[in-house]
Amino acid sequence: MIDFHIHSVFSDGDLIPAEIIRRAEAIGYRALAITDHADQSNIDWIIPRIVKIFREIQPFTSLILLPGVELTHVPPQMIPDMAKEARKLGARIIVVHGETLVEPVKEGTNKMALQSDIDILAHPGLITEDEVVEANERGIYLEITSRKGHSLSNGHVAKLALKCSAKLVIDTDSHSPDDFILKDFAIKVLKGAGLIEKELYSVFENMEEILRRKIS
Repeated sequence: MIDFHIHSVFSDGDLIPAEIIRRAEAIGYRALAITDHADQSNIDWIIPRIVKIFREIQPFTSLILLPGVELTHVPPQMIPDMAKEARKLGARIIVVHGETLVEPVKEGTNKMALQSDIDILAHPGLITEDEVVEANERGIYLEITSRKGHSLSNGHVAKLALKCSAKLVIDTDSHSPDDFILKDFAIKVLKGAGLIEKELYSVFENMEEILRRKIS
């Protein structure tokens, strides 16, 4: 299992990074990113700490560790500059908290995220077809999520992504150990979103593609 969307105590997760790493390793994860919620107030505090622990702990784990961040409830106009700052601070995976159905994310967040230097648009809710086309053109991955609430729009996201040839990933948006999933359950989530066998395995290929790009 590869997971590019996990939270630690540096935002609203339950675990410190070392425990996330150990628990993920124990259940067979291959790679992960910690992507804590960030805005203008804490981005320069969170990312360097994740970079530091990943650098120091990497020699002692079988996991591939990618420092990341999730830009969350940031005013849409500020997302491009914040993404640039995140890259400078060392984030390898940049996620934007999309327009989920279960939170009052500001309209325009999906659109501006897709015009920024990011990797994944998380739980994008009722994303428009034009936005999905832009995701495809810019090589930004759209997230299918196993997280309760956010997963309500998985079917809509998957349907448009398949229509427009946009690339999908599956993440957990984990905040606690109970949120981690194994590949068998990830497959069930993808099937629940309407993907057939060939389509769902392309999602795992997309995850591998991101990993290859980030470690090359």
